[in-house]
Amino acid sequence: MINLNKLTVGVFTLILIGCQSKEPIHNATSNTSLKYATGFSVQSDGNVHYVSINSPYPGAKETYQYLLVPHAEEVPAHSSSTTVIRTPIKTIVCTSTTHIPLLDYLNETERLIGFPTTDYISSEKMRTRIDAGAVTDLGIDKGMNLELLFSLKPELVMGYTMTSDLGQLRKIKELGMPVVINAEYLEEHPLGRAEWIKFMALFFDKQQEADSVFSFIEQEYISTQHLAATATIQPTVMSGIVYGDAWFMPAGKNYAARLLKDASTYYLWSDTESNGFLEVSFESVYEKAKQADLWIGVGSFASLAEIEAAEKRYTLFNPFGNKQIYSYNARKGAKGGSEFLELGYLRPDLILKDLVKIAHPELLPEHEFFFHKKLD
Repeated sequence: MINLNKLTVGVFTLILIGCQSKEPIHNATSNTSLKYATGFSVQSDGNVHYVSINSPYPGAKETYQYLLVPHAEEVPAHSSSTTVIRTPIKTIVCTSTTHIPLLDYLNETERLIGFPTTDYISSEKMRTRIDAGAVTDLGIDKGMNLELLFSLKPELVMGYTMTSDLGQLRKIKELGMPVVINAEYLEEHPLGRAEWIKFMALFFDKQQEADSVFSFIEQEYISTQHLAATATIQPTVMSGIVYGDAWFMPAGKNYAARLLKDASTYYLWSDTESNGFLEVSFESVYEKAKQADLWIGVGSFASLAEIEAAEKRYTLFNPFGNKQIYSYNARKGAKGGSEFLELGYLRPDLILKDLVKIAHPELLPEHEFFFHKKLD
């Protein structure tokens, strides 16, 4: 264990996201002001919104612009590279499960009409629509059935990209369907990712609802962070598992590392500068982490027996012997989809509560794990 008086707050690694206490209260607020998100910006002129995606993919030097105009208003002059979208939209096709909670929390669940591989979706509200045949399965993400997609005639396709080559999204645009890029995954601050609900809200004229939802999430996150800061001991944390010849783990500036820092833990690789993932040898991990207090994030492993069967050397780490290994896959959707990977971006407040419960159970005695579980 590490004393807070001797070390600065550490960080951890995972793709963390959270657990539910109470539902956001929907109050009316105004304007699209951003406090944490840096990946998009909005300038408004009355009911017309000029939206810029500032960081559409890692290392991007280009931006994407969208002009959102109400159906009843004239479209202002704009550049040929700007995509015009009439609002509010009535139908949408999404391509990432992280987009689904944005619709749910804005009470726009019924607007989704298509999705690649619907089995990945965990949301109970959305699964009800899927089971009723209201959401069309478009096939595998990178190989969507474009003919089927075109037949749906969605007013908007929300996608994401890892590179400047938009791939299928470019083909979709060429077919005349408006495409917007959601780059929430590049935000470094947990609340920055959650703030992309304000991006989704623009297409439905639901800015007030989005502000209300986000304010709730922000308040819950900050209050939990402040509570964690009262802890006097920081447990040391290791993360990740071996894939192939290397141990993969989040780097010190990774989004997940920020969550562990805010939970008042000391991530043993917190001093690494990358915001991506590290590839490290098993031997170097063992040398540094063999006496770690906690092991959080072990891929798809569901039990200690599975971990031991996969790699005998895992049993040499202190968290294995002390049964202090935690998975974030406690919840699965009806078809096996990960609720953690779906809801997590929007609810970092909930994942933070899970982490505080793991590291400092005395601070949240009434909290029950939502996404996390201790492996037996």
